[in-house]
Amino acid sequence: MADTGQFDLDAYLGRIGWRGGRRPGPQTLRGVHLAHALSLPFENLDPLSGRAPSLAPGDLMAKMVHGRRGGYCYEHNTLMWLALEALGFQVGGLAARVVLGAPTPWSRPRTHMMLRVEVPGEPQPYLADVGFGAAGSPLVPLPLVTGAESAGGGRRHRLMPLPSEQSPDMLELQMYDGRTRDWAGQYAFTLEPFAAPDYEMSNWYVATGPRSPFNRRPYLQRTTAERHLALDGDLLTQTLADGTTTEHRLVDEAEARRVIAEEFGIAVPEGLTLLR
Repeated sequence: MADTGQFDLDAYLGRIGWRGGRRPGPQTLRGVHLAHALSLPFENLDPLSGRAPSLAPGDLMAKMVHGRRGGYCYEHNTLMWLALEALGFQVGGLAARVVLGAPTPWSRPRTHMMLRVEVPGEPQPYLADVGFGAAGSPLVPLPLVTGAESAGGGRRHRLMPLPSEQSPDMLELQMYDGRTRDWAGQYAFTLEPFAAPDYEMSNWYVATGPRSPFNRRPYLQRTTAERHLALDGDLLTQTLADGTTTEHRLVDEAEARRVIAEEFGIAVPEGLTLLR
């Protein structure tokens, strides 16, 4: 990835609380991935403001590392890309169709960004993704091979084939749902590489498109070791580690700002209306 001059690895690792090793091996990849996922929230306040967020390294540093903000998939995974390259990993981009809640794997465009990470000495690359805004998001990377499984942060994921006439090489990321005791699809993708210009276009479309849900209502996620919080519009959902779920409707703008600041750790931009 070009234009890395304004990225500060020390500041980034301090922001996510990673004090482990920096050698580009599987333990570093797993540790940094998990630390990022548990430290930086998912949020769409820039699209809600009517603008596409910048993916420039300096802007990502100012917003997510030095500021009290999070981001969505393009921001999270671009920041992770910069960090992993600075640590000595070889990184490439991938894109997926979100199948969670979709009637078919082909119902949505390929607008979710993930990373393919080469680890020195490892026979296979890894799938890394710190920007999937859902309770089923992977918290640790997993080998990018069919049938691979990973477990971390109380979640289990696997990669399974999802062949079709349109794409015989499609893979599906699945999460194990302890309530149903079954695997649920999260997103589907191929190994076709994607580059920064591809994400710039998708970022603009997702942030500003008239049919995009990301510019209509607040959508935030935060995962900790104890719980997962999700805010969708005015509905706040808390899921504990044992699967217990509670819901609460926010009553007004003041409560929305307080919850986002206190529970998600995000400074809401001045002038932004959250509940519409």
